[in-house]
Amino acid sequence: MTHTHRPHADHPHPDYEALRPQAVALRRAGLSRRQIRDRLGPLSDGALTDLLEGEPPPEWTKRPNAKDDLREQARALRRAGRTYDEIVAELGVSKSSVSLWVRDLPRPTKSPEAMHQMREARWAPYREARDRQIAETKAEAKKQIGVLTERELFLVGVGLYWAEGAKSKPYARREYLQFVNSDPDMIGLYLAWLRLLKIEPERVRYRVMIHESADVDAAERYWADLVGVDVATLERTTLKKHNPKTNRKNTGESYHGCLVVRVLQSAELYRRIEGWWAGMCSW
Repeated sequence: MTHTHRPHADHPHPDYEALRPQAVALRRAGLSRRQIRDRLGPLSDGALTDLLEGEPPPEWTKRPNAKDDLREQARALRRAGRTYDEIVAELGVSKSSVSLWVRDLPRPTKSPEAMHQMREARWAPYREARDRQIAETKAEAKKQIGVLTERELFLVGVGLYWAEGAKSKPYARREYLQFVNSDPDMIGLYLAWLRLLKIEPERVRYRVMIHESADVDAAERYWADLVGVDVATLERTTLKKHNPKTNRKNTGESYHGCLVVRVLQSAELYRRIEGWWAGMCSW
């Protein structure tokens, strides 16, 4: 297409047609507008624009895009598997900009471990708030109990034994006290109840019951310290056979098995417990 160039209406130039080839040649040689104006003589901005019509400015005269570096950083971070939110936080740019810069890149694939960490981080504030609420509820409920009276402890102990202790059956008479539990607080409450009933310490026997795959020695020390006896006085530990097919949760350092508390010469006391329980159920 042939362009016909005319002198700019505001600033006519007598040699306008002759200047066009010179201006183009200078532009293609890499000169700036100011340099071209210096070579060709006084020209208005409009006239110079007309002379250079269709000629792009040289690369060195273009203003660099301030976000080009950020764009490359964003793309590098995306290739490294970072999320939009992580890139925004890292570079301090808007999410819309990040989306525009990296939308042609594939979504990063997270490992199961990374996905788990992301879920944990996402839900952590909610769990913390829930845990605080639970702790406050428990603390308030604990205050409502206060210190148990002897009668309250007596009644609690009867119910505790009937729920967790060994009981005689019509087809198998076993009139003796045996209490098994893995909760140290339950054990402590039960022993407090025995003391209330004036059961002499020498009549009480202790035995650990635990899986054979656990740390048996550590469990024996744990329970002995809890009840205040020497490890050597414990009866022989009962080991439960380990089944590798089961997915047990009671493992690790916090697993101590159960403690069996047996009271010698307790047939008469057992019969009284049966009677006490029957009395508590006569409402």
